Amino acid sequence: MVCLPGDGIGPEVTAAAARVLRSLPLELTLEDYPFGGRAIHELGDPLPEETLSACLAADAVLLGAVGLPEFDGAPVRPEQGLIRLRGALDVDANLRPTTGDDVDLLIVRELVGGLYFGASGRRADGSAFDTCEYSPGQIERVARRGFEFARERRGLLTSVDKANVLETSRLWREVVSGLAADYPDVRLEHLLADTAGLQLVQDPGRFDVLVTENTFGDILSDVAAGRCGGLGLAASASLGDAGPGIFEPVHGSAPDIAGRGVANPAAMLRSVALLLRYAAGEPELAAALERSVDDALERSPTPDLGGTAGTVEFTEAVLRSLDRAAA
Repeated sequence: MVCLPGDGIGPEVTAAAARVLRSLPLELTLEDYPFGGRAIHELGDPLPEETLSACLAADAVLLGAVGLPEFDGAPVRPEQGLIRLRGALDVDANLRPTTGDDVDLLIVRELVGGLYFGASGRRADGSAFDTCEYSPGQIERVARRGFEFARERRGLLTSVDKANVLETSRLWREVVSGLAADYPDVRLEHLLADTAGLQLVQDPGRFDVLVTENTFGDILSDVAAGRCGGLGLAASASLGDAGPGIFEPVHGSAPDIAGRGVANPAAMLRSVALLLRYAAGEPELAAALERSVDDALERSPTPDLGGTAGTVEFTEAVLRSLDRAAA
């Protein structure tokens, strides 16, 4: 397994994840590689060739966080490495589960198409452009994942688009609608992106699985996270048809608190649980870890949640909870 600690608090939460992983009854090897701002400083590239080769050969990639203020507006930025890594591993489906008192939903975001991968640039007249483009095959691939997850859950798939304005969204709606007959046990509904955002705030409990394109998924998954505790608790898994997935917390690198020992590792540990479920084939261990993180959030909250536990203390609370569950 490859670990990419990255920048800011990334190394701190990655260390917490490594400690928890090593406590589990698993045979695994964890190897760290430079990525993001650290890799730019050391090697001039946010995704060095050695790091990419290791990721391609790995069973899974565990990523801390990337981004540093010093690279804002720079020609080479840490985030460019993340976009390149997603494309190289062809992880087309980004899973963003969100749970809370009255919420249990999963957003499936298309991750290797749309605006983030389209042609972009500046023109001589000073204008700029970003191109959103999708093929039917790209849409079908991620939509089928959405249908399959809905089939395993409560049987409702909400496809989110902007078909009243965008041609890519009209194609999206056509392709998704055409797949519905293959999943008679799943109820399909279409929702405009702005309406979806409103309902995620007002009535998130109505949703089961949402599937949408890259940009809408990026925005709506953060809206959903904000409804259930914030990005500090939000995990993600990015999966492809073959090869390793990328498992990472959704939060940023938070350089303002880096090195202080107060970073909340809950999102990273929940991402480890997704790794256990989707890469290691260990759903029972995944569920046990999720319960232990929830327990630690109750018993030893970190400062961002109004508590006093540091990163190490929170991690130790998770380990104690795992030990109690195994006893």
